[in-house]
Amino acid sequence: MKEDEADGPYRAQPDSVPWAAGLTVVVLVAWLGGVAVYAFGAALAAVHPLVAVAVNVVAAVGVAPTAWRWRFTPVVRWVLAGAALGVVFGWLAVLFDQLG
Repeated sequence: MKEDEADGPYRAQPDSVPWAAGLTVVVLVAWLGGVAVYAFGAALAAVHPLVAVAVNVVAAVGVAPTAWRWRFTPVVRWVLAGAALGVVFGWLAVLFDQLG
């Protein structure tokens, strides 16, 4: 058996990055995550703005170590990038909604 065939059809190929599929995943996850963060943040801000800030900070700090460990996993890195963008956009939407 050749050394190249040892890993089978799923061996790592660092020079082939699926940009189209990956960016599609980033956009979809960012959109879904942003809507979820906005909806949850707006509901919490209706109770009290500091509750919304506290819950969002606790959630982000709790997820950060796991996301940091998974950041180089081939498929998960696209999902994490979308989730991070979604959280940022969701927070900005809640902030602008509460200020405006």
